[in-house]
Amino acid sequence: MREYNFDGLVGPTHNYAGLSPGNLASQSHVGEPSHPREAALQGLEKMRFVSSLGVGQAVLPPQPRPSLRALRALGFTGTDEEVITRAAREGEHLLRLTSSASSMWTANAATVAPSTDTVDGRVHLTPANLSQMFHRALEADTTHSVLRSIFSNEKHFAVHAPLPPGSHFADEGAANHTRLATPGHPGVHLLAWGRSAWQDVPGPKRFPARQTLEASQALARLHQLDSRCVLFPQQHPEGIDAGAFHTDVLAVGNERFLMLHELAFVDYPGLLQVLREKLGPDFRAVVASSAELPPKDAVKAYPFNSQVLTLPDGTMAIVAPVESRETPAARGFLERILAEDTPVKAVHYLDVRQSMNNGGGPACLRQRVWLTDTERRAIDADVFYTPALHESLAAWVRRHYREVLRPRDLQDPHLARETMTALDELTRILKLGSIYDFQQ
Repeated sequence: MREYNFDGLVGPTHNYAGLSPGNLASQSHVGEPSHPREAALQGLEKMRFVSSLGVGQAVLPPQPRPSLRALRALGFTGTDEEVITRAAREGEHLLRLTSSASSMWTANAATVAPSTDTVDGRVHLTPANLSQMFHRALEADTTHSVLRSIFSNEKHFAVHAPLPPGSHFADEGAANHTRLATPGHPGVHLLAWGRSAWQDVPGPKRFPARQTLEASQALARLHQLDSRCVLFPQQHPEGIDAGAFHTDVLAVGNERFLMLHELAFVDYPGLLQVLREKLGPDFRAVVASSAELPPKDAVKAYPFNSQVLTLPDGTMAIVAPVESRETPAARGFLERILAEDTPVKAVHYLDVRQSMNNGGGPACLRQRVWLTDTERRAIDADVFYTPALHESLAAWVRRHYREVLRPRDLQDPHLARETMTALDELTRILKLGSIYDFQQ
């Protein structure tokens, strides 16, 4: 079994609209000009680098934005151009919501369980409903369509519908999911949550808790996971209030290694004890205290929103944002990981500032999917990274993406037409078929 990092292509409407309370980077950059072409090329460069390390790499397409289907459902009628013009005049905030390119953060796209962990021996994928935020909830149906197109072979893959919408089963995808495994032990799934729809538990006071316990439990059932191999840790309310709106802002794990902040989970010592019992002596964990790494620095620099990757020689490497190198406390923590008895032998810093400005580091930009060679061959779509695909996608971005996008540009009806033209071409490049509404 090999891990593939499915990175989301940054969409043509990449912009800073400040739509996510609790996401401090998103809120602090609201209204600034964005650079969609640079953002997409930065994402592609990250894919190139990860692939150069010998790690599996693939790509997921962006979503059509603005979402004309959503705008029509909200009462805006007429041609596509008339819908956008009227929305800009009567509901500018709605136009910003429906123009969000947040699907680029594919850690929120779905939750995935490998075939080695499921009762029926298939890879299970459930698109996140993202119901806590309107602009993200718009993604679920298209994500479902994309995943069904790529993982279409039902002998090997089970692509579930998103959980029912609404606050009870709010699901944020793999941003709250961590899978750990050691030789000779079953994989252990951490399905974290921030609030419960039914139970009275302490919660954050400043920012909303997005994932529910009930959603995490439903995912474990859908994916046919052994209950002995599933843990449901609660996100620490103080961590959420510090800006850790998802687990992957303060914790990231890979196979036998977990790095976390002390404010990632409630009772993290108890969680680590259970993990040591389930995973054995090969399991390693490194914890950052608030004294060593203040929460504000962890949220600003995103050292935990790094990719921890297993290399072909069995060692691990961390791919971190350059902000972690530039922030002394974050850099010091990552250097301590290198110095201690851990599988991590290298840290690489990459520039994904266009994404970081909206609150997404290297880990946000990818969805982890574990595939056997047989399962890999069962996928017909041309989504797996090669140098040739990289060149095709880079040329596609340069043809179709604007260099600069200002808030007022979202009101331009031509932007929607440019996006549809670009995405129609992209589906042919990736051999995905007609996955978008406008293609039906």
